[in-house]
Amino acid sequence: MIEARLRNTGYPLVRAGLSFLLTGLLAVLFLLPAFGADEKKDEETLKNAATVLLDMVNGGNIPSNILAQADCIIVLPNVKKVGVGIGGSGGRGAMSCRTGDKFNGKWSAPAMYSIGGASVGIQLGATSTDFVLLVTTEKGVNAVLADKTKLGTDATAAAGPGATAQSSSVGGADVYTYARAKGLFAGVSLEGATLHTDKDANERIYGKAIPARDIVRGNAVKTPGAGQPLVDLLESKVPKHAD
Repeated sequence: MIEARLRNTGYPLVRAGLSFLLTGLLAVLFLLPAFGADEKKDEETLKNAATVLLDMVNGGNIPSNILAQADCIIVLPNVKKVGVGIGGSGGRGAMSCRTGDKFNGKWSAPAMYSIGGASVGIQLGATSTDFVLLVTTEKGVNAVLADKTKLGTDATAAAGPGATAQSSSVGGADVYTYARAKGLFAGVSLEGATLHTDKDANERIYGKAIPARDIVRGNAVKTPGAGQPLVDLLESKVPKHAD
């Protein structure tokens, strides 16, 4: 009786309205982490990036000869799994590039980046994964600096050599990627994942809207305090570019 009355008084409209409201609430909840970002979290990301890179380099997981061939290095600490059963994940990190026309100068101030669509956390049985990406070609650098870069399409991606018993030489890919989760290290391709410039974070850190290209290639800003450990580590571990 009650259901019949509701049908006759617009219950389907009420149900549709509730469904629309629920969808909106879910969207808001999904976006909360993005709106909750602030300069303190940006600084934590930069510091965590330095820690992740140090651990992976000192642990021998990324061979020094491979590091030396990188034009740019992107470190994405603690990338979270955001979908159950769909292989999605998202996280933030930082990129530094060698300065100079031929990438033979010092390491640049870091530009903030985000990643989406990486499924490696699920493959390694973890809810979060640390990534280190080595960009080894000028084509790869230009693709990443174009803001929205789909690995495997805009820039070729391959498992980082030396993470396993495979070859420890570079050749054929624009980006080589390494992952760490639950103490496990692996070379992974990350094909299908998308890299984005985190424009809001860069503006918070540098106090003005500035393109990632100007940060890492144009020498337009000084390295912020929170980013200095990452740059110092790069200068220490990979001071020279291998030709």
